[in-house]
Amino acid sequence: MNITGLDCLTFSVTDLEGAIRFAADYGLEISERSSTGAKASAVDGTHLRILCDGDLSLPPAVAASPNIREITYGVGDPGTLDLIAAELSKDRHVSTRDGVVRSIDEDGYPIAFAMSVRRTPLSPHYGINVPGQPPGRLPNSLGLHQDGDDRPRTLSHVVLFVRDKYRTEAFYRDRLGFRTVDEFTNLGPFMRPAGTLDHHTNFFVQAPMLGIQHFTFHFSGINEVLQRGWDFQRKGYRSEWGPGRHILGSNFFWYFKSPFGCDMELDADMDLHDDSWVPRRVPVSADRSQSYLMQYRDKWFPGG
Repeated sequence: MNITGLDCLTFSVTDLEGAIRFAADYGLEISERSSTGAKASAVDGTHLRILCDGDLSLPPAVAASPNIREITYGVGDPGTLDLIAAELSKDRHVSTRDGVVRSIDEDGYPIAFAMSVRRTPLSPHYGINVPGQPPGRLPNSLGLHQDGDDRPRTLSHVVLFVRDKYRTEAFYRDRLGFRTVDEFTNLGPFMRPAGTLDHHTNFFVQAPMLGIQHFTFHFSGINEVLQRGWDFQRKGYRSEWGPGRHILGSNFFWYFKSPFGCDMELDADMDLHDDSWVPRRVPVSADRSQSYLMQYRDKWFPGG
């Protein structure tokens, strides 16, 4: 199935103004704002729907607000929508309206599928100069532009708590064509749909409760992650983990507490994998979850 990745995450929140402000400070473009919600978009059109807890348009909750209320996946062709509707109708309720197929997964999370809104973001070349290799940037081309565009480019991945990681993995693999790319054997699988090579769009973590653990958008590179995270810290947001670099996926990361009932990550430079990749299956530990970890401090100058 040509599922291309995440197009939208819908949240119910208890502090609407705080959630909108957080999304704007993260770098998302706020639109469709009303007294009950707003849309917050990345450069490529993937986005968040932020709605007040109790909004009648919200799907049923799997956990108390603030929390995730619906995960919308983009698809690349109308035939995939038909295939998904036919497959899921075999054993659960499916609704199809205005080009959107809606149902639930094995844990009751509302899931939706629609023709993708994702468009290719226009990004400057991100060249790196490495000794012994041809230059990654032309002479006189700077590696850092302090007035550059550091907005999030595209919705990356979501991490959900599930009751049975094996059952969840089987549902997304056998019913929707996802592939397991890697696995923390004592937590759960990292998975991606067939229409993207990103290391993962979903990470499922076995837990005694349901809800969201974190989500993130891709930024252009490490410069943008560090700059946006540094600005976040100065605005008073609480850093939870990072900055650092993961091992599975290789992506740079920096996590912050958010008003969405979970951490919100800053992410860049994730590995891409095709179908020839052999999944790594390892137990989680500090040494396996990050290659290194740094610590924020305010700007300073030696002797100053």
